[in-house]
Amino acid sequence: MAFARWDPIRDLLAIQQHLERFAPSQAGWKPPVDLQEAADRYVVTAELPGVKQEDIHVAFNGGVLTLSGLRREREREEPCEQFHRVERGHGTFNRSFHLPAPVDPEGITADLRDGVLTVTCPKLTDSTAHRIHIT
Repeated sequence: MAFARWDPIRDLLAIQQHLERFAPSQAGWKPPVDLQEAADRYVVTAELPGVKQEDIHVAFNGGVLTLSGLRREREREEPCEQFHRVERGHGTFNRSFHLPAPVDPEGITADLRDGVLTVTCPKLTDSTAHRIHIT
């Protein structure tokens, strides 16, 4: 019989991740994000269904990539409309990621397609503040 060592920190982090998925923070909600590293770049992919391009802001400053924006609450179709369950978050969001290797701010691209934001950050040696235009 094999024994596994109990790691309470790992269990607490797992519980926190489950709770954050269904209980938005005070800042609004947290879209799920994947951060992938390749030899020459970082790729950040965020699920942002229902968020308009003009409501998304992507910035890079001091080695930190920040995604922020707003998902507006759905307008009611009828005045007496009632919801029995609301699970989709709305309001503002803000996610920041420290990228360990230097990134070329001039080469950062952001693309929003089908509710998925993909930000590509090529690695380089210069790191200055820039705002990224979303296509």
